[in-house]
Amino acid sequence: MTCHLVDRLDPRADEQQALHLDIRYPEAHRELNRWLPLVKWLLAIPHYIVLFFLSIAAFVVIVISWFAILFTDRYPRPLFDFVVGVLRWSTRVTGYAFLLVTDAYPPFRLRP
Repeated sequence: MTCHLVDRLDPRADEQQALHLDIRYPEAHRELNRWLPLVKWLLAIPHYIVLFFLSIAAFVVIVISWFAILFTDRYPRPLFDFVVGVLRWSTRVTGYAFLLVTDAYPPFRLRP
């Protein structure tokens, strides 16, 4: 599955500002354990506890970023990296626990 989003109404939007989401379709009969989906959601609970607090922090960072963008016309890179890291982590956990595209337990980190 590939998702490619870009804002065509923004004349400043380019390929680097686009969102790319590539999820490889698994060969379930060879790559996935057939009984693990019964407990994956349970194994993901520690991730969701940490992601709950990170999501609150990301919301605060987004509000701060809004003011920074308003006054400086730039998105501060460390704030951007934090928000993107939280979204990546959330996507990895969702792919593991609910989309069932991998049996590899997602790492507890913001970087890929």
